Amino acid sequence: MNRPAPVEVTYKNMRFLITHNPTNATLNKFIEELKKYGVTTIVRVCEATYDTNLVEKEGIHTKHMLYKIYILMCEKI
Repeated sequence: MNRPAPVEVTYKNMRFLITHNPTNATLNKFIEELKKYGVTTIVRVCEATYDTNLVEKEGIHTKHMLYKIYILMCEKI
């Protein structure tokens, strides 16, 4: 499956990298991409589709911010 390329957004002194949600099968390539952009923290706004321990072992922290609206939508589906 083709995934869209990451998009980097800069605002003042902050940088954000918007990416697809990887799977365990695509995680190695995903981690390579994160390192290329110098990512130190992932803020996930959707359900986990991969083992976050593997990302943490690479020195990239993971934060979870599931939005209430997303959770409510998932419950209805």
